[in-house]
Amino acid sequence: MQLPLDPATALRPGHHVPDALHAPDASWPTALATPPAGALDLWLLRLPGPWLGAAALDEAPLDGEERARADSFTHPFDRAGYVAAHLTLRRILGAYLGVAPGAVELAREACPCCGGPHGRPAAPGGPSFSLARGDGLVLIGVAAAPVGVAAERLPTVHTVTEAARSLHPAEHHEVMAAPVVRRPAVHSRLRVRKRAYLKGLGAGLGRSPALDYVGNGGPDTPPWPTGWTIVDVPAGPSSAAAAVRGELTVRYDVRRLSPEGLAA
Repeated sequence: MQLPLDPATALRPGHHVPDALHAPDASWPTALATPPAGALDLWLLRLPGPWLGAAALDEAPLDGEERARADSFTHPFDRAGYVAAHLTLRRILGAYLGVAPGAVELAREACPCCGGPHGRPAAPGGPSFSLARGDGLVLIGVAAAPVGVAAERLPTVHTVTEAARSLHPAEHHEVMAAPVVRRPAVHSRLRVRKRAYLKGLGAGLGRSPALDYVGNGGPDTPPWPTGWTIVDVPAGPSSAAAAVRGELTVRYDVRRLSPEGLAA
């Protein structure tokens, strides 16, 4: 079913990109072509709590760093969510690279802010990718150009007033101008756009979220970041977004995966 994006809230003001197609559950891929320039592949996996609590996951494909990170979680559900997300990432990247999930090499590019080795994640020889997880959701973006994705659950009303102060002043104004009951949704939508863009840059939290404007537009609002396309991603009750350097010229798909495909 085609889901047209809301032009008032989903895209750069005055700028058209193709609609998202939220496809039915997709088969877990074994071979994938790298997206061409102007295209974006999105993979969405929901991890129901009961399934996650009972799932037997084969952790063999994870590398030493991933296993150490998994072991750092104290809550079993948090650990299982991390493992499931990274197994999904390895399955997807392995299909693009034509290798087994355990053979996927993961690295970090240089940070654009300080030059340190903690910039965008990368798979040498493969396409650009980004991973977001949380609130029982895994979202992966893959593109020929640098890409970032972000997803989060809606905040509570009483946390929005303070949290919105970290956004661009014009974005903060948009959040506070909304009816009180709508503020969590407005804030979350702007926040995931900003996080996706900063992840695409490779800067992450190294760049202040107050510097760039990705709001809904209007009189006297600043332009969106030059050279980037930022889109809202249909993700059910969660807010999600993707940012790609350059222009999207073809329809992008949100391909839903079944968690049963992860079972050992």
